[in-house]
Amino acid sequence: MKLDMLAFGSHPDDVELGCGGTIAKEVAAGKKVGIIDLTRGELGTRGTAEIRDKEAAAAAEILGVSVRENLRMRDGFFVNDEEHQLKVIQAIRKYRPEIVLCNAIDDRHIDHGKGSKLVSDSCFLSGLRRIETFLDGKLQQAWRPKAVYHYIQWQPIEPDVVVDITGFNAKRVEAILAYGSQFYDPDSNDPETPISTKNFRESLDYRAQDLGRLIGVDLGEGFTVERYPGVQSLFDLI
Repeated sequence: MKLDMLAFGSHPDDVELGCGGTIAKEVAAGKKVGIIDLTRGELGTRGTAEIRDKEAAAAAEILGVSVRENLRMRDGFFVNDEEHQLKVIQAIRKYRPEIVLCNAIDDRHIDHGKGSKLVSDSCFLSGLRRIETFLDGKLQQAWRPKAVYHYIQWQPIEPDVVVDITGFNAKRVEAILAYGSQFYDPDSNDPETPISTKNFRESLDYRAQDLGRLIGVDLGEGFTVERYPGVQSLFDLI
């Protein structure tokens, strides 16, 4: 299956938090979008890996993505080496996306920066035909996405691009809150984490509002780029 866009996250819920609105918007526009989680988030303070599996499946259904996979790397301990790169390369070549979205380059959780670099490097390496990967016993063809964008996570990084997600925030928040074990629940007896606070729950709206304000719309999601975006006309930027 060829996808238009493939979003990677170090943990289940990274993608929903960072670019769920963008995904919902592209799916509504008829684009084929997929999600690849690198780990199951098994080191998370709240919930379990099995609970996260179910929450990820529910979130994927809400967003309407064509496929969601988990590469089952070790939460907290995966590294950017040949073994892990080949797993990501295999996924990129399997789905041949035009655009890849991935974790923030630098962030509070160490897996986010590691995941960002791993996916970015793998996107480049995936285009080298002398690197051989196989799927179902068949040699995969080299494939390099046209663009890699990094969504914004915990750190308030200044975006290079902001996507207007007005009209898609409700679906974005619904997908995020599918991870009921992770976010604010006044009745939960689990230990509190930085993302389980009421303040963080409220930030889901006001961060989108602030990013939207930057481009003159109601709501937005921000991304950083690896290379300069190109346009045919300055009027495309209006």
